[in-house]
Amino acid sequence: MSKILVVGSLGYDRISTPQGQVDQVLGGSANYFSLAASMYSEVNVVGVVGNDYKMEDKQMLTQRGVCTEGLQQVDGKTFFWEGRYEGDMNEAITVQTELNVFKDFNPALPENYRDSEFVFLANIDPILQQDVLKQVKSPKLVGVDTMNFWIQSKKQDLLKVLTQVDVLLINEGEARELTGQWNGIESAETLSALGPKAVVIKRGEYGFILYMQGEYFILPAFPIKKVVDPTGAGDTFAGGFFGFLSKLDNPLNLESLKLACVHGCLMASFTVQDFGVNPLVGLTWADIERRHADFLKVVSYH
Repeated sequence: MSKILVVGSLGYDRISTPQGQVDQVLGGSANYFSLAASMYSEVNVVGVVGNDYKMEDKQMLTQRGVCTEGLQQVDGKTFFWEGRYEGDMNEAITVQTELNVFKDFNPALPENYRDSEFVFLANIDPILQQDVLKQVKSPKLVGVDTMNFWIQSKKQDLLKVLTQVDVLLINEGEARELTGQWNGIESAETLSALGPKAVVIKRGEYGFILYMQGEYFILPAFPIKKVVDPTGAGDTFAGGFFGFLSKLDNPLNLESLKLACVHGCLMASFTVQDFGVNPLVGLTWADIERRHADFLKVVSYH
């Protein structure tokens, strides 16, 4: 079984949506990604947490087959994010961010992580993303995510990263920020010209745009009547995407990426149905198969 390496944040969130509010709910890109990807393959996680990080939260990952040897625990408080959603459930309003121990994060990979075949660089500092790429040996596929903060503050470093990766996964607002183009079709081509062989623009309830070598694949998201909390849906999408590709011998072709996007959509559709990572914890493969069958009914035109 191919192993997936993810480097990202693990933290606690305070989230308000029209459906309610939660505090100190488990979050962070690496948690969402790991729980989704572990449905398909073994996952190696690299991140940092404080001494307030609950043992049961770490154990939850190991129980799902996620290796936490690369999870650093240091003195201080764990990364914290507070956000709220109002009318537009596709866009979070950040209330506050406390980097805490994440501020001095140095992603040193354990030796047995360096041969991970699939590498996902979540939305951390692009300088740290470059450091990780120097430590991995010869991965089959490397993907990267980013966020508006890095686009605005470290754009040149981010552009260097994009020349070294196979797939860029980015949301619609970030694509506009990075390219200056409002149209997703146009910005996908521009982003691909920066280096990635393939670009996936995540569009929330509107699904995704996949672009590779002049070809497009576009689908809506799985229809969810009651969206409770969209936080982490993009990272969950990436987990399903990489999880599916990790089971293939030839992952970097258009047909493989199409199916990977479908699995990303499926995983993200579970995440939005409750707060935090809760919907992913008890998820079974049978749940995924049932939703896949329902999704095929939605997108089929025969």
